[in-house]
Amino acid sequence: MAQFVAAIDRLIQASVDAARWLALPLVAILFLQWPLRDLVKAWSREANDLGQCLFALYVAVAVTAATRAGRHLAADTLAHHFAPRTRACLGRALGLLALAPWAVFILVTGFSALLGTLAQLEAFPDTSNPGYFLVKASASLLALLVLLQAIADILRGDAPASGAQEP
Repeated sequence: MAQFVAAIDRLIQASVDAARWLALPLVAILFLQWPLRDLVKAWSREANDLGQCLFALYVAVAVTAATRAGRHLAADTLAHHFAPRTRACLGRALGLLALAPWAVFILVTGFSALLGTLAQLEAFPDTSNPGYFLVKASASLLALLVLLQAIADILRGDAPASGAQEP
């Protein structure tokens, strides 16, 4: 079981490590979008579409990365008064009762839409630029990573992976 959890942790960490580098081109594209529109008078819509793809992928991984780092938004106002063991038990229970079912629901209900968008490599509807399928697939990536992290946390029996870094 420990090897399985370690394999899940390695897979998630590899995703986080890869996604962290999306922040740099995302910032550059967002910065260049206005000069492209106002000064160059071209390519701003393409930059916007690419920025949407990068942002969707980044956020899909960043939610899990924040959870792994213990920095995810949480109802910590009350929970910080609880003992660490109680907090860990609550985390496992919520992973089992809320996160895992939600992630499975998103994966199951979105599966046919995911297959459709990937099969045709769907483009952005207003510009016909390629890449819109990445925006749609990011929801499934988010759900898959949340599910894997919940499984790892439940099976590990402790708090989220320590030392994990945000993208």
